[in-house]
Amino acid sequence: MSGHNKWSTIKHKKGKADAKRGKIFTKLARYITVAAREGGGDAEYNNALKNAVEKAKAENMPNDNIERAIKKGTGDLEGISYEEITYEGYGPGGIAVLVECLTDNKNRTVADVKHYFSKCGGNLGTSGSVSFMFEHKGILIIDKEKFPECDEDELMMLAIDAGADDLQIEEDYFEITSEMSSFGAVREALKAEGFTFEKAEIAYIPQNYQELPEEHHKNMLKLIDMMEDHDDIQEMYHNWDIPDDLEI
Repeated sequence: MSGHNKWSTIKHKKGKADAKRGKIFTKLARYITVAAREGGGDAEYNNALKNAVEKAKAENMPNDNIERAIKKGTGDLEGISYEEITYEGYGPGGIAVLVECLTDNKNRTVADVKHYFSKCGGNLGTSGSVSFMFEHKGILIIDKEKFPECDEDELMMLAIDAGADDLQIEEDYFEITSEMSSFGAVREALKAEGFTFEKAEIAYIPQNYQELPEEHHKNMLKLIDMMEDHDDIQEMYHNWDIPDDLEI
């Protein structure tokens, strides 16, 4: 399969290098709690919860943390009520940005997001201003080092037969993409064959990538770091065509 997905490369590298495990677990716990609150605590009958738990396991979140987050969602433990919000805007140089949030204080979160955009030379947009530039897809990342005997052709056929759209073969990992409706089937088919995942998530992938003049690189990286460091912000997606030689 042809092509090179800049989005997944950067997400994968940052995910492997990110040492802020506690912050990651805090965000994942919110994700699990909301999924359990909305669809119940049994992952077999709650696809959103199943996806959330799978994502948490891919990040090596302890099972006790996962169970506690589920119980907060079902009301078995006292917890905070979170609201899901997605903000859209433009980063420096007109880069399209989507920001997914889970917050217990919408006013605080929107003020912070707006401030981050403004501080880095961008601006918060209206609903629908950039979301049409992205596709909502399932993403599975498999670390090649963990499966040195993996036959690439067999993996490709297994993934495609299970409903995947594409398989990218990169230097140190495989990336499988699928429609949201096929994500669970593809994930389970690969798990049944013994595969584990570095990433297993539903994500927004840009339809096209945009180059950014070098003078905007520093501010765009700053915007990414500020967004990712905020407890209320679950994910930030953008369409920046990040240069391969850029130090992240």
